[in-house]
Amino acid sequence: MRDGAERDVEEVLDDLYTTPPADFVARREELAVAAKAAGHADDARRIHAARRPTLAAWAANLLLRSRPQESGQFLELGQALREAYRTLDAAGISELSEQRRRIVAALSRQAAQLAQEAGHRLSDSARQDVESTLRAVLTDPDAADRWAGGRLEGALTPPSDFPGTAPPTGAARKPRRETAPRPSARTQAKDELADRRRLSKERLDHARAVAEETAQRLQDARTEETDAEAAWQRARDRHDEARQQVSTAEQQLQQARQELQRADREQQEAEERSRAATDALARARQEAREAAQAVKRLTAGSK
Repeated sequence: MRDGAERDVEEVLDDLYTTPPADFVARREELAVAAKAAGHADDARRIHAARRPTLAAWAANLLLRSRPQESGQFLELGQALREAYRTLDAAGISELSEQRRRIVAALSRQAAQLAQEAGHRLSDSARQDVESTLRAVLTDPDAADRWAGGRLEGALTPPSDFPGTAPPTGAARKPRRETAPRPSARTQAKDELADRRRLSKERLDHARAVAEETAQRLQDARTEETDAEAAWQRARDRHDEARQQVSTAEQQLQQARQELQRADREQQEAEERSRAATDALARARQEAREAAQAVKRLTAGSK
C-alpha cells in the first residue's frame, strides 16, 4: 500500500516540475494540502519542500516530459559521445563537436517552442541557460542523470570539455624509447596501437550513428510540428469561415423571422379586413332586401 502511495507522490512531483514557475508555488501548496488531508503527512512534507525551478530549468523539464523519444535519444547520444571522446583523434572530436552543437540548438528551439505554447516566452538569457543545460547533459553523466529525473531547479553548467578526454593522437606523449627495443616489444606496441585505432573507429562510428539518428528524429519532429501547425491553421481558418457562415445564417434567419412576423401581421390584418368586408356586404345585402321589400309594399299600397 505504501509503495502505491510513493508512486503517487513521485508522479505528483513530476507533474509539479512541469508547472510554469509563476504557478508553481500555488500549485505546490494545493498539492501539499491535498496530500496532508489524505493522511500522507510525509508526502505533504516532500511536496512542500519542492523548490520552484527557474524558467530555463522548467523549459528543460518540459522538454524531457513532452518529447520523451527525442530526450531518450539525446541521453543515449551523450553516453556515446562521452565514450567516443576518450579515444578520438582531433578530426573525430571536431566532427562530433559540430554535430552536438546542431543537436543542442535544435532541442533548445523545441524547448522554447514548448514554453511558448504553454504561454511563457523564453528570453535570450533563458534560452542560453537551456542550451547550457543541454550541453551539460551531453558532457557530464551526473548532469545527464539530473535532467533525466525531470526535476531540475536551475540551469546546469557544462565542464570545459568532456571528462576523461584524451589529447589528440598527434599531441600524445611519446613513450620513452628503450636503448635497444626488442622485436616482441615493437610488435606489442603495434598491436596496441592497432587496437586503440580500431576501438577509436568503433566508438566514432557508433557516436556518428547515434548523432545522425538523433538529428533525424529532431528533423522529423520539427516536420511533424510544422505540419501540425499548418493543419491547425487550416482548421482555424475553416472554423472562422464556418463561424462567419453561421453568423450570416443567423442574420438571415433573424431577417426571415422578422419577415414572417410581418407577413403574419399583414395576413391577420387582411383576414380582419376580409371579415369586416364580409360583414359589411352581408349588412348591405340585408339592407338591400329590406329596401326592396319596402319598395314592394309601397308599390302595392299605391294601386
